[in-house]
Amino acid sequence: MPHADTLAALTQQYLRDLVRIDTTNPPGNEKAAADYIAGVLRAAGVPSKVLESAPGRASVIARLKGDGSLRPLLLLSHLDVVPADPTEWDQPPFAANVVDGYMFGRGTVDTKNLTAVELALMVTLQREGLPLKRDLILAATADEEAGGEMGMNWLLEHHPGELEAEYCINEGGGDGVMLGGRRFYTCQTGEKGVCWMKVTAHGTPGHASMPRADNAVVRLCAAVARAGTAKLPLRKTDTVERLVEAAAALLPAPLAEALRGVLDPAREEEALQLMDGLPQIQALLRATLHDTISPTMLEAGSKANVIPGTATATLDGRIVPGQTPDAFLAEVQELLGPEVKAELLQRSTGYESEPGSPLFDLMAQVLREHDPGSVLAPFLVPGATDGRMLAARGVKVYGFCPLQDEPGWPALEMAHARNERISLANLHFSSAVLYDVVRRFCS
Repeated sequence: MPHADTLAALTQQYLRDLVRIDTTNPPGNEKAAADYIAGVLRAAGVPSKVLESAPGRASVIARLKGDGSLRPLLLLSHLDVVPADPTEWDQPPFAANVVDGYMFGRGTVDTKNLTAVELALMVTLQREGLPLKRDLILAATADEEAGGEMGMNWLLEHHPGELEAEYCINEGGGDGVMLGGRRFYTCQTGEKGVCWMKVTAHGTPGHASMPRADNAVVRLCAAVARAGTAKLPLRKTDTVERLVEAAAALLPAPLAEALRGVLDPAREEEALQLMDGLPQIQALLRATLHDTISPTMLEAGSKANVIPGTATATLDGRIVPGQTPDAFLAEVQELLGPEVKAELLQRSTGYESEPGSPLFDLMAQVLREHDPGSVLAPFLVPGATDGRMLAARGVKVYGFCPLQDEPGWPALEMAHARNERISLANLHFSSAVLYDVVRRFCS
């Protein structure tokens, strides 16, 4: 392994520089970040390509060549970030200030930290000149936060050969928490599908001084409330069952049995109530065991004294692997009732990758070396990543950027949050673990 301080210093420098490049999406403007990465790689002697789907909307791809005896490993991350309101932050969101050992900034957890780690790995392995058995590909993409149409989807349509790989290391997993006296890490081996819907209600327009029974706003709000508060049926997946069993194995018998109860529709609520002191875990289990509906946007009317003839809402639906968008739409339409109409705006299906692979096993082994006694378990991400598009093409995608739990730092709440931040210790831990994983897997 290279000198740990050198690898850590590179990772920290790259993250600082990337955070200071504002790639808020919308509008994105990822080209500045892509050009920065290309410049770093060029200085290290690594060829790369900056590919634009539209002016300013760029992704960057680079490759270290192996001897071809094994198929490639893809290191994936995204360059865009969600908006950040500086007035809500204790530190400027694009300054990368380090305070009390934490680097503050939009993207420090989602997911420029992984970009920095993977970039440091490419530079370090190039400097070492280690013969590789498989190509190592780096892809840092545009537009992931808005669904990937201008990033991963465009790349797969126009440059599919650049991303052909057997395995992919992506965002979405790696968080470690103490459980039963041992640290319990997750590795994303699956994710839910996306079903964004537009819901429309119609009624008779008129003067607001004359209330009407067929008010479009009233119809819409009643329907959205029904859908947004509905608990949809429990849907077990192999990934979540494995996660629950791995966690239960670390707990005393009574707690283990209670945890396993979340997989039983008749016992789920009782089991979840036992986790009232762990609201993050409680919410995560609810989200990964069910299809979900979250109302996110409402639109109606233009004046306070006019009843509008049309009112619309946007629903963010997420479906577990095995569910289809069309079946989910029919289920939601039944909840909404006959007075409103739902239509799909964006759809994708969920996926699960096999956790019993050489890469997954190696990640578990390396974690035990860096954190003795630790356990790695498969994890279903309730959100969506660029990985879903690769999984649809047969790539084995694993979300893995290892982070250790720290007091006062709720890892599961950092992405998209105010005061998003990462400790330098955790950043260095991520780079050390992933260096060992990638080096061994490719050589």
